[in-house]
Amino acid sequence: MIGRKNMGRASPLLLVLLALGFFFAMYNLLTLVIQYKDSSSGAGSGIPDPVIRMPTNLRKLGKSNSKFHVALTATDAPYSQWQCRIMYYWYKKMKNMPGSDMGKFTRVLHSGKGDHLMDEIPTFIVDPLPEGLDRGYIVLNRPWAFVQWLEKATIEEEYILMAEPDHIFANPLPNLAHGYNPAGFPFFYIKPTEHEKIVRKFYPEEKGPVTDVDPIGNSPVIIKKSLLEEISPTWVNVSLRMKDDPETDKAFGWVLEMYAYAIASALHGVRHILHEDFMLQPPWDLEVGKRFIIHYTYGCDYNMKGELTYGKIGEWRFDKRSYLSGPPPKNLSLPPPGVPESVVRLVTMINEATANIPGWDSLNSG
Repeated sequence: MIGRKNMGRASPLLLVLLALGFFFAMYNLLTLVIQYKDSSSGAGSGIPDPVIRMPTNLRKLGKSNSKFHVALTATDAPYSQWQCRIMYYWYKKMKNMPGSDMGKFTRVLHSGKGDHLMDEIPTFIVDPLPEGLDRGYIVLNRPWAFVQWLEKATIEEEYILMAEPDHIFANPLPNLAHGYNPAGFPFFYIKPTEHEKIVRKFYPEEKGPVTDVDPIGNSPVIIKKSLLEEISPTWVNVSLRMKDDPETDKAFGWVLEMYAYAIASALHGVRHILHEDFMLQPPWDLEVGKRFIIHYTYGCDYNMKGELTYGKIGEWRFDKRSYLSGPPPKNLSLPPPGVPESVVRLVTMINEATANIPGWDSLNSG
């Protein structure tokens, strides 16, 4: 956990260091924003070189090993908090099991202030984007959160897993990356080649074929820390430019930031190893098997015969969006017979976590 230390009277040296830290953070943000404004005022495919780099004097060095640091970006909203608590519970259970390469864990909190989970989940506080810059699309804070965290935090592991609050570790996760080739999950709805006209606004022809843009998002991805330091500032820049382009914003919608990461990676010449067993997504994936992460982004609706009624509220359902203002209750009802094993496993794992996390029912607001 990132806590506050009792420092007593601040020394002049400490004040100078704090001032320098604040200066570098603001300098980097202003640089990104200026680049964004410059690119959005251009024509054609945008600025000649869309790549933005992390200032080298702000990079951290860590010891080399195959362990990966688990990092997820989050807000302090109750909806995000209860998912983070379940995610962290299963991280702790899987971390030291055979086959796991999990290292330490950080919730990168981009609310600019602490919350009541600081003592429960290791947390690093970063600032959100300046007000209005995300245009109501809060996910744009994710790349900016990673830029700040990578600049300021001491990260021992050589690799980083970018995860999300609605991930549950179903099996011990090894390091699926291979050297400078990160590991990613292929999303069926990320289709750069079908959106070539739009992709070319941000990935010029001279950079290579559109097929060099991997069909991924930023999460889940296991990546070398040094590579993520290179990609993240460009990821911020591309995300902001995309959001500012009406055609792109309309075409990509809620997956805009995912496309931005894929394009930013390609701009840096980074290709991902695609692992279909990295993650499963109920109710479409029917069995957990040897896959590593359950991503419960979709609603699971069934009738009492065990038949999927997707798009229509079922007689039995689990949908994380049913709990926007607070956590789900303990001991959720299990699905009726005939429902796929993946959905049963999801609800069973949520019930185990809520039964064992202290103060689940009472600690539900900021």
